[in-house]
Amino acid sequence: MTKSICVVGLGYIGLPTAVMFANHGVKVHGVDVNPAAVKSIQEKQLHIEENGLQERLNKAVDEGFLTASTTPVTSDVYIVAVPSPINPDNTANLEYVRQATASIVPFVKKGDLVILESTVPPKTVENVMLPELVKSGLEIGTELYVSHSPERVIPGRIFEELVNNDRIVGGISQKSAELTKELYETFVKGEIHLTDATTAELVKVMENTYRDVNIAFANELAKMAEKLDVNIWEAIKFANYHPRVNVHFPGPGVGGHCIAVDPWFLVELGGEQAQIIHLSRNTNDSMPSFTAQKTQAILNKNGIAGATVGAFGLAFKGNVDDMRESPSTIVIDELQKLGLTVVSHDPHIKQNKHETQTQSMQEALEQSDILVFLTDHKEFRELDPATLNAKSKIVFDTKNCLNREVWEKAGFQFHLLGDAKN
Repeated sequence: MTKSICVVGLGYIGLPTAVMFANHGVKVHGVDVNPAAVKSIQEKQLHIEENGLQERLNKAVDEGFLTASTTPVTSDVYIVAVPSPINPDNTANLEYVRQATASIVPFVKKGDLVILESTVPPKTVENVMLPELVKSGLEIGTELYVSHSPERVIPGRIFEELVNNDRIVGGISQKSAELTKELYETFVKGEIHLTDATTAELVKVMENTYRDVNIAFANELAKMAEKLDVNIWEAIKFANYHPRVNVHFPGPGVGGHCIAVDPWFLVELGGEQAQIIHLSRNTNDSMPSFTAQKTQAILNKNGIAGATVGAFGLAFKGNVDDMRESPSTIVIDELQKLGLTVVSHDPHIKQNKHETQTQSMQEALEQSDILVFLTDHKEFRELDPATLNAKSKIVFDTKNCLNREVWEKAGFQFHLLGDAKN
C-alpha cells in the first residue's frame, strides 16, 4: 500500500485508525478541528485512553509516517471519522459529517477514494456526503470513489479488533468497494464483506440496536427481580447456558457513542415501524432514574437523611476514560434532583470533567453515606473492602462487579441491582 491517507477526526476511532495505517508503512496525515488534540498528537501525548495506543503513536510519529494539523492535505485516500451525535430531540446531527466532507473537497482529485467510518443513519453517504463531494467537479463512482466502512470495535480492545474483526464495506460503486477492501487489507485479518453503502450503514446501526434491545430486556427483568424473588444475574447466567440464548446484562443505563445513540437513527427513520426499538431506548433511558430512586430507598431504609452519595465510575464502561453518553452522569443528575449530595470518582478520568468529581478515592470514601458503583473498572473489582477507610458501610453495586460475600464479610450492607436479596 503506497497511497497516502488523510484521516479527518482524531478521536477514539480516527486516531487508532490513523496510527494503524502509519504503523504499516502508510503516510498518514491526521486532521482535527481541536488544536489541543492536534498539538498533543504532534508531541506524542494522548488525549484519549486506549490500550497500546501510546506505543503505536510513538512509533508512527518517530518514523515520520504520521503528521497532524487542523486542515486537510492533498492525499490519495480520505477517511472521515467524526462524531455523529443526536440532537436534544433525539434526531441525528450529521453536521460534523457534512463539514468534514466539505473540508476535503478542495483537495480531492481524480482517482481518489473517500471513506466514511462514522456510524450514521442509512442514506447519509447518499444524502449528506455526495452533495458535498459533487462540488469537486469529479464524477462520483468513476472519477471519485466513495464508500462506507463503519468501525466495529470496542474501547479497550480497539487494536485487537481492528485487526481481527470482520469488516463491512459498502461502496457507491463496485470499484469503490473493491478499492476500500484493498486499502483495509493493509492490516485487517478478518474477512472483508462487500455491499452497497446504504446496506453497510444499516448493518452497523442494526448491530448496535440489537444490543440495545437485548439490554432493555435485561433491564426489564432487573426491575422485576424483587417481585420475582430472584437474583437476575444468576438467572441470566443459567438462561445463557442454552445454546441459542444470549441475554445481555442490566445496569444503571446504556452509554457510549454507539449503543445509546444509533437506535435513535432508526426511530427517526422508521417512525411507527420502530416501536420495539423506541420502547427499548426509553427503557434503557429510564435506568438512571431507577438507579437513583433505588439509592434513595436504601438510604431511607437505613434512616439516613441529607445524605452524600459516593458515585464510583464516570466512564460509560469499564477500564476506559470515555464519558460520552455515560449513564453515570445522568444517575448523578437524578440523585441531585432527589436532594442528595454527590461526590464522584473515576480512576481513569485524570482531569475533573464533572462538577462532583474528586481525584482522591479516599476523599470520596470519607464523605459518602452510601457507595454506589456505576462502572465496572478493574480498580473497583480489585478493592479489598476490609482495608477501606470508609465513612459508610453501605454499598450498592449496579454492575455486579463486586464480590458480595467478601464485602458482607467485611461488614458492609450489600445491595445489587436486580437482586431480590437487598
